[in-house]
Amino acid sequence: MENLIALLVAAPLLGAAVLLCGGRRLDKTGHWLGTALAAASFGVGLILFTDMLGKGAEDRALHQHLFSWIPVEGFQADIAFQLDQLSMTFVLLITGVGTLIHIYSIGYMEHDERRRRFFGYLNLFLAAMLILVIADNYLLLYVGWEGVGLASFLLIGFWQHKPTAATAAKKAFLVNRVGDMGLSIAIMLMFTTFGTFAFGPVLESAGETSQGKLTAIGLMLLLAACGKSAQVPLQSWLGDAMEGPTPVSALIHAATMVTAGVYLIVRSGAIFNAAPDAQLVVVIVGAVTLIFGAIVGCAKDDIKKALAGSTMSQIGYMILAAGLGPIGYIFAIMHLVTHGFFKAGLFLGAGSVMHGMNDEVDMRKYGGLRKYMPVTFITFGLGYLAIIGFPGLSGFFSKDKIIEAAFAKGGTEGWILGSVALLGAAITAFYMTRVMLMTFFGEKRWQPDADGHEPHPHESPKSMTIPMIVLAFGSVFAGGFFAIGDRFVNWLEPVTGYDHGHSPLSAATVTGATVVALVVGVGIAWAMYGRKPVPLVAPRGSVLTRAARRDLLQDDFNHVVLVRGGEHLTRSLVYVDHSLVDGVVNGTAASVGGLSGRMRKLQNGYARTYAVSMFGGTAVVIAATLLMRAV
Repeated sequence: MENLIALLVAAPLLGAAVLLCGGRRLDKTGHWLGTALAAASFGVGLILFTDMLGKGAEDRALHQHLFSWIPVEGFQADIAFQLDQLSMTFVLLITGVGTLIHIYSIGYMEHDERRRRFFGYLNLFLAAMLILVIADNYLLLYVGWEGVGLASFLLIGFWQHKPTAATAAKKAFLVNRVGDMGLSIAIMLMFTTFGTFAFGPVLESAGETSQGKLTAIGLMLLLAACGKSAQVPLQSWLGDAMEGPTPVSALIHAATMVTAGVYLIVRSGAIFNAAPDAQLVVVIVGAVTLIFGAIVGCAKDDIKKALAGSTMSQIGYMILAAGLGPIGYIFAIMHLVTHGFFKAGLFLGAGSVMHGMNDEVDMRKYGGLRKYMPVTFITFGLGYLAIIGFPGLSGFFSKDKIIEAAFAKGGTEGWILGSVALLGAAITAFYMTRVMLMTFFGEKRWQPDADGHEPHPHESPKSMTIPMIVLAFGSVFAGGFFAIGDRFVNWLEPVTGYDHGHSPLSAATVTGATVVALVVGVGIAWAMYGRKPVPLVAPRGSVLTRAARRDLLQDDFNHVVLVRGGEHLTRSLVYVDHSLVDGVVNGTAASVGGLSGRMRKLQNGYARTYAVSMFGGTAVVIAATLLMRAV
């Protein structure tokens, strides 16, 4: 079975190569080829998963060594894959949801003249993400990590004729490069510390290494995770990434790119377990981002940007859980999987709404769409109920477990983290109810465009609605399936470990508090957006509202601190280089030149001058000798 692992990557990689190099002859069939190869990768994943289920929990890991990339003494870099319960979870999520997004894209991108290239980029994205999660060493993981960055740049900027899309792609690329530097430094520190890149030796030796080195490695891994998973302070690219086609938003924000940071931290759990300071920083980053993204999502009128803020917040939940250590690793991944279902469904639903509304994204110009788009309304509504944690749906089981794990951390830290997680649940219920009410309820608010064309909302074709229906089923049933009988805990525990912790609150109390937070959030949203008409123009709002509309001034902060700061630093370095470094070099050269010019005058070619110089020198030497003797 291990020989099949490479096929997971080979299928979408072949699709990318054929579609991007095959030329226009594939324009009419390329989308089918890309979708078929994504589905083939999912099929291989199912075969491997079925085989894995037939083995004991401790014997499920598979390894496939393809070749040695750099085999030299003291430095071994292998192209090798590892498939265990953790990587298998990601394989099924990436290929399953990815295939549904491919199918959805067939209808969504039907009239785009560059559809073949789009599907080539989608296949490239899947291949890179699969390399990232099945690599058996950090160096190969880095290859997939950079491949995901490249593919996301191409997809976000796919409509590069729009200046906003080109700018968003560049912004995502540059911000992610900051995080990538963290991963590259972490890998170098690992090699100098452990002498290898392989997961096994590095993680097994983590407990025997100095805490200072492990803390440095952990913080660099966290920096990398912040870049890919859009966590504070490297979150600024996520909202702008909505300039890409909606299937890209679903792919990046649901099952693939933004989850890479969570995978990296959980995979490196042994390092963080042995470095409590780094683990504490992970928890803080997750908690801050959880609230940051939720507040941003409350103030956005662009439906996709509201969902982007939601993604930032939900990934914050996962990072917070991962920072809790063995108490939270499994629930971070469980929420990641359930989030993959309902967030992909929400983004595809948003794309369906845009498809029926002439690509309008402003929710203030929607209203009453449930009458015109019933399938989209039902599937989007189920995703909405799942993400707010409605009892019985997927988000309820996974988010509730994270809140419970936060309280189980114990002490003051546990109370603070649990309270933050509960507050995030209330805000999530508020902003998602706001999205639901503004889009599907109330009276219609759409207006004719500048050319006098009024939108005629209609249901999307089956190629778009069928993937939404499948994802809606996952949004409803996946969480309960994982939670009943502790299936997900039993599945991942051999890889990640598990600690129940000691929560000061019972599970029933936490569940009750979560439901209360949900009701409060929904009630406030209903009072503000359900009981009275939504104005076409957003009111000025409070200071916090205005700041949230500008992403809590994150771009202003980056511009002042990083852009202007970088400009001033560059000018200072140029001044030091010209005045000090070049000044010393040029001054030394000028001094030597001046001295040599003066000494040249002593060489005039006359013998009598040389004789006088010799006589004078001899007189000076004799006088000095006599003076020394007298003293």
